[in-house]
Amino acid sequence: MTGQRLNEFPLGAKMMLVAIGLAMLAGCATRPSPDVLNPVHLPVHLNASLQSDEAASSRVNVLAATNRNPDTARGGFGSAWADNLTYEQYAFSVPPNRKDTAITYPTSRPDPERQFVVIQRKQLPKDAFVEEALRSTQSDGTVGIFVHGYNYSYQEALFRTAQIAADANIPGSPILFSWPSAAAVAGYVADRDAALSSRSDLDSLVTSLSASGKVKRIILFGHSMGGFLVMETVRQLKLQHRDDVIDKLAVILAAPDIDIDVFRSQLKDIGRMPIPISLLVSKDDRALVASSFIAGERARVGRLDIDDPVIREAALKERLRVIDITSIQASDGLGHDRYASLAKFGAQLASFESGRRSSAGDVGAYVFDAAGAAVASPFRLAGRVVGSQ
Repeated sequence: MTGQRLNEFPLGAKMMLVAIGLAMLAGCATRPSPDVLNPVHLPVHLNASLQSDEAASSRVNVLAATNRNPDTARGGFGSAWADNLTYEQYAFSVPPNRKDTAITYPTSRPDPERQFVVIQRKQLPKDAFVEEALRSTQSDGTVGIFVHGYNYSYQEALFRTAQIAADANIPGSPILFSWPSAAAVAGYVADRDAALSSRSDLDSLVTSLSASGKVKRIILFGHSMGGFLVMETVRQLKLQHRDDVIDKLAVILAAPDIDIDVFRSQLKDIGRMPIPISLLVSKDDRALVASSFIAGERARVGRLDIDDPVIREAALKERLRVIDITSIQASDGLGHDRYASLAKFGAQLASFESGRRSSAGDVGAYVFDAAGAAVASPFRLAGRVVGSQ
């Protein structure tokens, strides 16, 4: 079927075709309810082991800020927009011997040997939240914020953040910013509107953290449509002349669901950043094929082909790091969640990151070598990228 014929479909028909296609590709996995957010009281011997220094890797802490509306009946958050941000702090028990990035959610009878389990949950006022974030800042002054993509519920985004933090063995507490995604395959257009409406709230979070002299760098990591939100937020900060905030930002976009021409316009408005923007891309991302279809066959940034000399030249001209991560195994059946697997390479890159930081000259097109590493994790910028083209 030609692109011209595809464009003849009305939007409703396109959405139905995409929903059917994505459901078939991704399978029929049961999605977690807000019940998984309820803290579980572990047996005494397990709880004691989680408090020991030796078991630090069995527990991770996550901070979360969201502009979703609270679901008071179920204890979670919905897909409507709230007037104010809600701030929370979580502690997770992490199952040992994990083999991939798949997350096993707790059931009515939680099993911490197999499942990620919330063991502590606390709502915080803004000031206390910022204090906790500053307290967990890494020794070099780095703090990381994860912005999820399209079709994510609050609990899915939270557990994904915990998985990444656990696999990367990140010190301190990474921060999740959860915007009001409809958490539905057919909610693509609604999600784009929700992402756009969330710019000021993400702006507020980033600005609050950057105000502290203790914070030297904020890694702003956006996945899929979350990458679109990240870029729009940075653009807004630039238009507000907040260079003091932008100077601390290290932007990483994984499988960014952004129209190429829109991205070019965003880059023009933002201008040169002290730390070049990093793009994690793959040519066989089928979720981005679907979003391109919805958008009238317009190319997405997350499917850039670094074998194309035009792309390599553009990466140098625009001062971007474009890293092909196709060699990483995905777990979603779509090739769209490869970023979650990068965390496990953190230990291999520890020596690269010690005493080194990405410099303004590290731009161009690169290939991720799964036997080595190009990016340590979504919350760390590697000081070295291998496999230069």
